[in-house]
Amino acid sequence: SDWTFDTIGGGAGEAKIIEQGRLVLMTGQKQFTTIDLTGDVETLKEGICGGQMSLWLECWSGPEAVALAQEILSLLKHGQSVQLLTPFTPANIPTIIQSAHTTRQTQLSTTNFIEYLQPPPLLLIVGAGHVGKALAKVAYLAGFQIVIHDERPEFANTHHYPQASFISTQSIDQTLLDISPSANLFVALVTRGYSLDLAVLSSLFKQNVVCRYIGMMGSQKRVQMVLNTLRDQGVSDIYLDSIHTPIGADIGALTPGEIAVSIGAELIQIRRSVPTNLLVPYE
Repeated sequence: SDWTFDTIGGGAGEAKIIEQGRLVLMTGQKQFTTIDLTGDVETLKEGICGGQMSLWLECWSGPEAVALAQEILSLLKHGQSVQLLTPFTPANIPTIIQSAHTTRQTQLSTTNFIEYLQPPPLLLIVGAGHVGKALAKVAYLAGFQIVIHDERPEFANTHHYPQASFISTQSIDQTLLDISPSANLFVALVTRGYSLDLAVLSSLFKQNVVCRYIGMMGSQKRVQMVLNTLRDQGVSDIYLDSIHTPIGADIGALTPGEIAVSIGAELIQIRRSVPTNLLVPYE
């Protein structure tokens, strides 16, 4: 009870929740706690952002809670999404919903909260040069798992990429095989040449890899050469038009660090959007 993980927004309101959380840890009694952010004189110490915020405080303890936490972690580790049902009743405990008709949306009612949990997004950075090195730092800070692919071990190594959970200097075909299939895969092509981009995209198509995002760095001429070649290979225009080129948000970035920030912004934008159209090579 002497430390916290993450935040609900900080400030005096969070301080109140921490205080209430200590009581829940001591008593084990679940409860709703409301933070008043309207800025009224009597409640000014809680905040002036406007509105009210209600939070459900519950202590997870004992063998059942440990088993549930382990099951959730195991499913997420294997790339599977989880829907967690938390009932707002003292007698019932949170459970995982096992249904073929689960939705991707978080749902709140007066009796329960259904939370849609996804595995951390996986960012495959292809190209271990200056931009790749900066992007790994930015994306890791934003909560992405990092995988590095570059066939040059002098660049693709743990010294340059301490954030990476996996570094591959094998062929791109083998790298894609080594990555667990996931609909939460993001791919950033920050390579040093046209032929490398083409090889990666061709491998994604050949292996029918589903991606949330593909971004490709390069000049307009280089990008068009790659796209035209892929089009000649039978890749649909719908798919090609979905590839983010030029990569990154348009913020006037010039340096490797600035380019990494622009790519990171685009990754966050895609991640936080509702996943409606995944990139699928062939219809």
